[in-house]
Amino acid sequence: MNRFWNNAPLGFALLTALALAPVVLRAQDHDHPRSYHDKQHNDDHEWNAHEDRAYRIYVKQNHHRYHDFSRLNENDQQAYWGWRHEHSDALLKIDIR
Repeated sequence: MNRFWNNAPLGFALLTALALAPVVLRAQDHDHPRSYHDKQHNDDHEWNAHEDRAYRIYVKQNHHRYHDFSRLNENDQQAYWGWRHEHSDALLKIDIR
């Protein structure tokens, strides 16, 4: 029984680290914006607050249900990038600061 109590703090520390790992990984995603490649236009797009705002406008204009962009299939992502090339931040009236 003594052996159990000696190992209990170590076990608790390991379980805590495993429980917090997803939170830490999500926090790191915000530090480094994700980049997406547009095959049709052969360029890369950085996903940031402006892009998220434009995507939400796209979803609304095209009467789609909102889904996280990173979870969309490749064809739907490419459809968005095609639309995005035709809709600048100025045209969408996205405040650029």
